[in-house]
Amino acid sequence: MLTLIVPGLIWTRQALADLSHDLPLPAFTALLGRGALTRRAPQASAAALAECFGLPTPLPAAALRRLALRGDSGHDECICLDPVRLQFHDRSLIVDHPRHLQLDAAEAEALAVSLAPTFAELGQLEVLAPDAWNLRLVERAPEFTGLSDAMGRSAAPLPSGPAHAPWRRAINEAQMILHTHPVNLARESAGRPLVNSLWPWGAGQLPPARAGAHDIVWGDDPVLRGIAQLFGSDGGALPERCPDTLPRNALALVDALEQPARSGDAIAWRDALADFEASWLAPAHGALRSGRLDTLRLVAPGELGSAELRVRRHDLWRFWRKPLPLAELAPK
Repeated sequence: MLTLIVPGLIWTRQALADLSHDLPLPAFTALLGRGALTRRAPQASAAALAECFGLPTPLPAAALRRLALRGDSGHDECICLDPVRLQFHDRSLIVDHPRHLQLDAAEAEALAVSLAPTFAELGQLEVLAPDAWNLRLVERAPEFTGLSDAMGRSAAPLPSGPAHAPWRRAINEAQMILHTHPVNLARESAGRPLVNSLWPWGAGQLPPARAGAHDIVWGDDPVLRGIAQLFGSDGGALPERCPDTLPRNALALVDALEQPARSGDAIAWRDALADFEASWLAPAHGALRSGRLDTLRLVAPGELGSAELRVRRHDLWRFWRKPLPLAELAPK
């Protein structure tokens, strides 16, 4: 079985119809017509990953990411504390992805050295990668909005409960430090985006390791690579297209549609959808027809609704079932 997790695929029914009506999607529409489609409640990307692997929710992303990037997380409670840019758009502060900052290692370390004392009462700050920071916690942290759920959205204030009070103070102090930090002053002079906040998310402890159901897991997200390592599955970067030779059970996180969907970039989303059709669905459809693949499972998490499409090889013989438009994925 090949499982494809595809965040950012689901818009409203009308939007999907408008965005895809003139795109040639023969494999996708054929698979929708022949397979079993289940529409479900809204689901975050991290929750979809957790469900596919039988992991707890909220997903302990920080510990899993540390496992991928450092090789272990031990038994420590961790939380992601990533550098972000909050930028004004239509009178709202929008959360941009850390990778868009293009921080280098020296910049990240210089910022972290200045910010570490601010968070010392909460934990030990460490830079796993320039755009991926962790805090090894003194005590369990409260829950925060996941970064993937916040990207491209208005930056809501941190929760107001008493458990969040130390975090609000630390984040506010960090923002003041960042405002006049030499790294940011140099970036501003060079016309580069500024780091103006940190985003806490994904707290938790590494779950117990156990054998997984997937022979190989493909994806560029370090959290996913940590999951693969935890379950003893082979892991690798997302291939440019669906491989011709597939193992018995494979999983791929195809996330190229997520950022365009969150930012409302219809042109980029259409381009990503056309590439998904050509690079993944058309080859997978061919593998089903030839018998090289027995089942294709497509999982589409989203904040408006989620969907799962399951197509078995013998479903392709149901010739009386006609292709369905992409809008069928959307909640009714």
